[in-house]
Amino acid sequence: MVAPLDALTGVRTAVLVEGTSDQVAIQTLALRRGVDLEAHAVRVLAMGGATEIRRYVSTLATTGTALAGLCDEGEEGYYRRALDHAALEGAGFFVCHSDLEDELIRAVGANLAIEVIEAQGELRSWLRFCKQPAQRGRGVEQRLHRFMGTRSGRKAQYAAALVEALDVDRVPAPLERLLAHVVHDM
Repeated sequence: MVAPLDALTGVRTAVLVEGTSDQVAIQTLALRRGVDLEAHAVRVLAMGGATEIRRYVSTLATTGTALAGLCDEGEEGYYRRALDHAALEGAGFFVCHSDLEDELIRAVGANLAIEVIEAQGELRSWLRFCKQPAQRGRGVEQRLHRFMGTRSGRKAQYAAALVEALDVDRVPAPLERLLAHVVHDM
């Protein structure tokens, strides 16, 4: 459901993302960088899936609110069509290779991602998960990605935890570019 237009009063830029894990990652990175999104009149909206982009774009087009966003590589077509085939990056939309979770796992590295799992109190669950027959043939990064999506709320939990663990010099490019775009090159 599109955010009520009155909820966007005073918002200069609406950042459209597929889900709450993307929203949490952007907000967590902003906090780590000392960027107050509210002070920049930026609101990050989790749309509930890429297929909602057209509805958000058409609704927000009447408000004068600037748009930006982040999407997964596999969902890029929805965004292009909603933005009338605009060059996404030029329009303030950035594409993650595979998806944001994949970007974050690669940025922190598998070993640190497993340390994050341990710090979240889920090492036993992770080890049990890795023993499942379906996981045995997968690489560790693929297993990490799948593990983080196996329980409701886990993707958002790990989006925040991975961004917190991330070396700020290794922020995935789409996330870095989006944040710089919405706060005008911090």
